[in-house]
Amino acid sequence: MNQKNEIKEWSNPTPAGLVALAIACFCFFAILTGKVTHEAMPLLGCWLLGGFVVQFVVALLDLKGGNHTGGNTFLFFSAFFMLVGGMEMIMKFDLINKGIVFDAHIDGWAWLVLTIAIILWTPAFFKSTRLLTLIVLALDVSLPFITLMDLGLIPKSFAVIPAWGLLTAGAIAIYLSSAIVVNTAYGKVVYPLPGPFEIGSEKLKKVA
Repeated sequence: MNQKNEIKEWSNPTPAGLVALAIACFCFFAILTGKVTHEAMPLLGCWLLGGFVVQFVVALLDLKGGNHTGGNTFLFFSAFFMLVGGMEMIMKFDLINKGIVFDAHIDGWAWLVLTIAIILWTPAFFKSTRLLTLIVLALDVSLPFITLMDLGLIPKSFAVIPAWGLLTAGAIAIYLSSAIVVNTAYGKVVYPLPGPFEIGSEKLKKVA
């Protein structure tokens, strides 16, 4: 009997990346709102390092599959939000306990680049599902406040704003990841998944 080797495409890795994002968002909400103390920083660092592994793999598979927007976003999320964020959490906790003075304002300058980038990239996400767009918009609201706080330009009392923005992004990410996994497993819509925003699409077509 002849056997044929079937080459199967990789499955969509986005749900795993969204779960990793949700973990980071929920944990940062807990830190920013005082639900947990800063003594939890080393443990948060470990969770972020785990998220780096997930999002880095997601980024590579997305880029291989031609997902230009998602792949590039997960790639820099994995590096800067997860890997650098996790390492910094552990390092800062150690430096603080040892009484070593360090200038954390440099984080604000790095976050400034990431904040500007994600805001300028936002229009690309309007071609994705509305839920993914809402996640990015929630980050657009949250990241500027985190940046300004790290730069020392606004007081830490503003932390409640990015905290709730991140919690919102994380909650939407959980639902979106669930919808992708369950709907794909059953081959039909089990969890409603709205399509992309069509704002101005007809006008754009006429202009083109």
